[in-house]
Amino acid sequence: MEILAIALLAFFAFGSLTLAGGDAGVGMLLPWLGRSRTERRTVIAAFGPFFLADEVWLVALAGILVGAFPGLEHELFFGQRTAFVVLLAGWIVRDAGLWWRSRVDSPRWAAGCDGMIFVGSWTFALALGQILGALLGNRLLAPFLTLLFAFHGAGFCARRLTGVLRDRAARLGRYWVSTFALGAVTVVAGVRLDLEAMLAEPATLKVVTVFVTALLPLLIGAQALTRWAFRGRATGPGYL
Repeated sequence: MEILAIALLAFFAFGSLTLAGGDAGVGMLLPWLGRSRTERRTVIAAFGPFFLADEVWLVALAGILVGAFPGLEHELFFGQRTAFVVLLAGWIVRDAGLWWRSRVDSPRWAAGCDGMIFVGSWTFALALGQILGALLGNRLLAPFLTLLFAFHGAGFCARRLTGVLRDRAARLGRYWVSTFALGAVTVVAGVRLDLEAMLAEPATLKVVTVFVTALLPLLIGAQALTRWAFRGRATGPGYL
């Protein structure tokens, strides 16, 4: 059960970094990738259908930490509480910008919401980079980890956009390179931490692990269905 719990933690950590981290990376590059209001709407359309489903992985990761790894939860949520507060603030601001952008048909309103997406994404990525740097034992890595999310977002956009927008994204990122790098960060952090010492009591661990394992096919299936439904490249503005 302990090995399964650690494997689930690693799986959801990697999924959160690649999925939600990629969404943040797109927001970080929004002003550069999209030079006009229409272009920015198209860039947002690249990840717009996915960002809510991707955020589910962050919530699931938090649930595993709280239920199965109370020692790690304490180290992160309390030891890095300032970074977590900043991360949540950036997350909320970014999502508010996404949801509000299409509510008013005004260039100024859209520009303000684009600014929220940009600032919120950078805030989220900077805080997450700080947390990861602490887990890796070197806070000096935080700026590089933050830029890795931007690199990953660019790679994602290169796979989702067309024409000049795709060309701009392709100059900055390579999706599979950044995916591998984020996977390496997950593995190194896991190896460095004494996860077995941070596990919950056996009875609690069993309940949490069985519950998460039962939900795993549903989460993977929902993610796969969303990706399949929106598998085409974004060629114009979406609903956001």
